[in-house]
Amino acid sequence: MEEANIKNNLTETVLNNFIDQEQHLPDGNLSANLIFNQNARNNVYRVLKMKLATCKAFTFAVAFITHDGLSNFLTILADLKKAGIKGRILTSTYLYFNKPEVFRALMKIDNVEVRIFDDRDEEGELLPFHAKGYLFDYGQYRSVVIGSSNLTSNALLKNYEWNLNVNSLENAELTEQISLSIENEWAKSIPLTQEWLNVYQIKYEHNQFQQEQPIVEENSQIEQHIEPNKMQEAALKELASFRKNGKTKALIISATGTGKTYLGAFDVRRYQPKRFLFVVHREQILEKSLHSFYRVVGGNLSDYGIYSGNRQDGLTAKYVFATVQTLSKEENLKKFKPDEFDYILYDEAHHLAASQHQRVFNYFKPKFCLGMTATPERTDDYNIFKLFDYQVAYEIRLEDALKAKILCPFHYYGVEDYFYQDQLIGDKASLKRLASNERVDYIIQQTEYYGYSGDVLHGLIFCSSVEEAKALAVLLTEKGYPSQALSGADSPETRNQAVQALEAGKLKYLLTVDIFNEGIDIPTINQVVFLRTTQSSIVFIQQLGRGLRKASSKSYLTVIDFIGNYANNYLIPIALSGDKSHNKENIRDNVDMDPIVDVSVINFTEVAKEQIYRSINNKNMSNLLELRKEFQLEKMRLGHVPTMYELQRDSIDCQVIADKCKHYVKFLSEMKEETPEFSEYQLKVLQFLTVVLANGKRKHELLLLNSLLDNPTISEQEFERIAQDNGCYFNSEVMYSVDQLLTLAFYDRKSLPNKDSFGGHSLIKHQNGSYQLNNVLLEALQNPEYMSFFRDAIETGLLRSEQYQSDQLFTIGKRYSRTDACRILCWEKILPGLNIGGYRFDDEHHNCCIFVTYDKNDGASLRYPDRFIGQSILNMYSKTKRNLESKDIKAFANPNYDLHLFIQKSDDDQASFIYLGTCKAMPKSFKPQTMKVIKGKDVKLESVVSLNLKLDTPVDLDTYYMLTKVKY
Repeated sequence: MEEANIKNNLTETVLNNFIDQEQHLPDGNLSANLIFNQNARNNVYRVLKMKLATCKAFTFAVAFITHDGLSNFLTILADLKKAGIKGRILTSTYLYFNKPEVFRALMKIDNVEVRIFDDRDEEGELLPFHAKGYLFDYGQYRSVVIGSSNLTSNALLKNYEWNLNVNSLENAELTEQISLSIENEWAKSIPLTQEWLNVYQIKYEHNQFQQEQPIVEENSQIEQHIEPNKMQEAALKELASFRKNGKTKALIISATGTGKTYLGAFDVRRYQPKRFLFVVHREQILEKSLHSFYRVVGGNLSDYGIYSGNRQDGLTAKYVFATVQTLSKEENLKKFKPDEFDYILYDEAHHLAASQHQRVFNYFKPKFCLGMTATPERTDDYNIFKLFDYQVAYEIRLEDALKAKILCPFHYYGVEDYFYQDQLIGDKASLKRLASNERVDYIIQQTEYYGYSGDVLHGLIFCSSVEEAKALAVLLTEKGYPSQALSGADSPETRNQAVQALEAGKLKYLLTVDIFNEGIDIPTINQVVFLRTTQSSIVFIQQLGRGLRKASSKSYLTVIDFIGNYANNYLIPIALSGDKSHNKENIRDNVDMDPIVDVSVINFTEVAKEQIYRSINNKNMSNLLELRKEFQLEKMRLGHVPTMYELQRDSIDCQVIADKCKHYVKFLSEMKEETPEFSEYQLKVLQFLTVVLANGKRKHELLLLNSLLDNPTISEQEFERIAQDNGCYFNSEVMYSVDQLLTLAFYDRKSLPNKDSFGGHSLIKHQNGSYQLNNVLLEALQNPEYMSFFRDAIETGLLRSEQYQSDQLFTIGKRYSRTDACRILCWEKILPGLNIGGYRFDDEHHNCCIFVTYDKNDGASLRYPDRFIGQSILNMYSKTKRNLESKDIKAFANPNYDLHLFIQKSDDDQASFIYLGTCKAMPKSFKPQTMKVIKGKDVKLESVVSLNLKLDTPVDLDTYYMLTKVKY
């Protein structure tokens, strides 16, 4: 932005902010505003992150810093280092709040200079330092955030905080005051050095020793009374309700680390069985499980026994804890009667597909049977849900457990893997490259930079092969990180010894491929490292879960994912978000939005993001094989062929079905399910419902059709009431638009292929002030099977419409196609020719759709340099052969037109554009320009007009960052 524009915009903004908001138009990027923690999408952290990502230099002056607060910005700071951007942090030793580990972490950030406040009074006493300010330099202007937020995770994400964001030019008095104050304190401060830190460590420990209170450690022998948490209590109520209703089986789905064992013990305590059996697949679990049950259920310890290869005292015990390997042997099973136990609990119930488990499961006939698992979804077509009569009593998924604070928060860092000769490590990398000295040095550099919570490193590394794990363990040990590789070939004794060595701090890392996916409980793990491509979102979550158990020695888990040139990188956002929609737009947006759960933060470096985007773009998300797997999982879960509504609710987005198969009958056929025979007309109507209406972007048509299924006639007044009762905007233009759509008059033959297949019949009749379904459709709906598919499509669309704000034309931040925009704006006909980067005015309705592709492909004949000037202004270019007197240029300047702005990152988004809201053309911004037009080898100059669009709602931080910073 030119300096004159900056000054003019800032002048208008100041007058708006401080004098009269009615008379002056502000630049949202330069506005003064209050920043506080409203929600996961709008908080102090996101504002500071955005400012950091776009600044040219920065200075933080903050009294208190925590390691988890600092770690939120490590990927941004790493990217700034690559761009040559440096910063400063001024902090303090006030109240000994800042731990030595924070200063150690600060010393690892090469592009940040750190100093310690050291201003003293006349007696030489250190003055209390309680500043909280963040200064960002953008070259032509500066931005400062001053308020109550220290650099701590709670202050940035959770606490009720007030911070004022103000902007000014360099020669402004405010900027000068802040700069002089910072420079004055900076000059008096002490540089952070290792020598200073050594002295501070001693002072800090002395202070802590004086203030310490006794702490009960995990391994303390002091027993505490245990009661269920809120989620466990809810699960227990459901189990009690199941039994009250005569159900004899139930399945609990509970994320790793959420206390499945204790939940089972609480239920057994309430059930009070005469005899109880606990079945596990690993002997290492038995002793701890028995102790957990004893703590909850109580009674005599002699009532508890283990039945395994090494111990047989469970034969006569009231509460038996057995391994399936021992119990499944025929001679051992016969030692028990089939009805010996009135309550049986199968831990890690997804293993019931194995023959040993099946033998046990089919032999015993308990009064109640409970299965517990974190991952019921299987890829071997075995239906765990069927074993438990499709009775899922309760689900505690990862996000729910994090919100409920059952699990330890985590900080996930997606970083690029090692580059060898300018090539990123990929799927075909040799062991020589994977286990080279250079790569190990790089791994150590990154793991040290991103760090861990606590005083001692307890790390777990997942590798791509056993050979890689062994080779890396040797190299890490040689470089000062004692490590051990473990595989399935190692004995239980060897594994137990290695785990004990890790917990004791004798080992820094355990390296494995997948033997720690489940069944191992190491609460002290404070760093999980992924050095392999993600093969399964299920396995990803299992491995992540190894470090999510709480421990007093850590406040969060560090997860470092080394992302290489892997085809499966698209699975990372799927795993982190839990999105099973197979919708490429959703998955890409999940990367853009950096999901936050409470104080768990997910960040990617820009290079890592580019790798994920490339994988998403190259992956066919609607591949029939992948869809079939997802479909079968839902079928197993439900116990019947899912409806489209059920898929939309739980997994596959109906728009994927629409794009791939046009309607659900065809989709079921592709899923190898039997389908009824319908006429061409019936199928075309289903296609129309699925492709056009089921996206839910305007639900008026869905509401009308749904009402007409149960009522032969609906009056115009009733239709309006139904729409308004469902929170929809309504006027005569909408009514006319609904008519145009449901009579198919909106379409021509190009925009609605096979329009003739409808036989000239519209879906509805609108006459004499009332609506009816047309006679042909009414006759088709006499078929109960067809009625089921028809209603399913409508209900699916109504479900999907919950994603949108129905009381408005469009929902800011949601994606729309050009056809969607034409329909929702109530245009009479779909208008072809809306080119990428184009716009279209509708003089009848006085509105305009503007479609912008932000990053044009290199091969584009016209590469419009449309660019944001802050979050509130988009500089855009007109079509060619335009001047200031052109009709459409004058229309842009006409305040009576509503301008609707849609944008996409690149052509990879295909027909999908993000709606950014309404905007206005800034009157003084219109400028004649020339632009190169490339046609083959010919290049010529064409006249265009550039203008600035002022958004009524500034672009949200995540979308702005995705559009302006990240390349894909």
